[in-house]
Amino acid sequence: MDVTAALAEHAEEHDRTADLPEKGLAIVHTAGLLTLTVGTRHGGPGGGLHDTVRTLTALGQGDPSVALISAMTLFAHAAAASWPADVYAEVLAESARRPTLINALRVEPDLGTPARGGLPATTARRTTDGWELTGHKIFSTGATGLRWMQVWARTDEDPVRTGAFLVRTDSPGITVERTWDHLGLRASRSDDVTFDRVKVPAGATLDLAAPGPPGADPGGLRAWNALGIAAIYLGVARAARDWLVGYLQDRVPTNLGKPLASLPRFQNEVGVIAAQLLAATSLVETTALAVDRGAVLDPAQPNIAKSVATNAAIDSVQRAVALIGNAGLTRHNPLERHLRDVLCGRIHTPQDDVVLASAGRTLLERNPR
Repeated sequence: MDVTAALAEHAEEHDRTADLPEKGLAIVHTAGLLTLTVGTRHGGPGGGLHDTVRTLTALGQGDPSVALISAMTLFAHAAAASWPADVYAEVLAESARRPTLINALRVEPDLGTPARGGLPATTARRTTDGWELTGHKIFSTGATGLRWMQVWARTDEDPVRTGAFLVRTDSPGITVERTWDHLGLRASRSDDVTFDRVKVPAGATLDLAAPGPPGADPGGLRAWNALGIAAIYLGVARAARDWLVGYLQDRVPTNLGKPLASLPRFQNEVGVIAAQLLAATSLVETTALAVDRGAVLDPAQPNIAKSVATNAAIDSVQRAVALIGNAGLTRHNPLERHLRDVLCGRIHTPQDDVVLASAGRTLLERNPR
C-alpha cells in the first residue's frame, strides 16, 4: 500500500471538517507505522530516528495532521524505557489491536510553552494510593483520539517536584473542549484538556524531580522532536512541489501555445525549490543518522536543522504560490491547503528565535577575543 497516496485521498476532507482524521490514522496503523519505534526487546521493529524522519516525511506529504498525531505516538514509544513496565505492556497489547495514540501534554494557558521556562499550574496531589491530578492543558495534539496522556505537572510537595503523570483517557474527570480552530493542520485536533481530580496510580509517573534547567539529553529525545517535526513540514513542501510540477506541465495558456513548464522563468523557480528541499532533507536525515549512531553532536545541531528545514519548506511553498498567482490560493487546488499547513512549522518548539539566539550565544562564548 502506498501510504502517502492513501492519506492524500482523505486529506482535503479532514481539512474541511477539522475532525480527528480517523481514516488516516487507521491507514497508518494498518501499515504498522504507529509502532515503528517500539523496541526490539518488546517485539517491535526498533525503528530509529532516521527511520522515523523518513516515515514522517512520507506521512506529512500525504496528510500532515495525521503525521503530527502519529509523531507524538512514535516519540512516546522511542522514550518508553522510562515507562513503568506494567503500564507499557498494557499500551503494547492495545496497540496490536487498534490505533493507540499517546501524547505529552505540556502547554498551559498562562505558562505557554514550557521550553521558555516556568512551572506548570497543573498540580498532582498525594493520595493514599497515588496521585490526584487537576489542571488545564492547551494545544493537546490528537486530544479527542488519545488513549494515553503524559501530563506535565507539579506536585503539592515541599519542595515541589515536576514530572509527567501517565493518564488513561477513560479515567473519570477528564474533559476535552473543542477549541482548535486553526489556519493549518486543522484535523490535528490540538484541543484543550482539563483534569478535575483525576486519579493516577502511584507508579504511573515519569522523571519526577526538582525543577531546573534542561539537563543532558543522553537519549537524544529533544533531537527526535526537532527533526521529526521538521520532517513533517518537508513532506508538506514535497506535496506542494509535486502539485506545482503537474500544474506547470498541464497548464497551456492559449497565447503561449505550450506548457508553462517550458518557460525558463518557471524552470528556474522549480529548480530553486528542488535545491532547497534537497539540501534541507539531507541536513535533517544526516543529523538523524548521527543521532542513531551515537555521534557526539553540537547540542544545537538538531535544533538548527529543524529551523533550516522548516524555513526551507515554507519558502518553497510560498514560491510555488507566487509563481502561479490566484490558482495557488484557490480552495479547490491543494496548494492553498499546503500553504496553510506549512506555515504551522514555525510555531513548534524549538522556535527560531530561541534556536538562533542559543546557537549564536554558544558560538560567541566559545570564541572570546
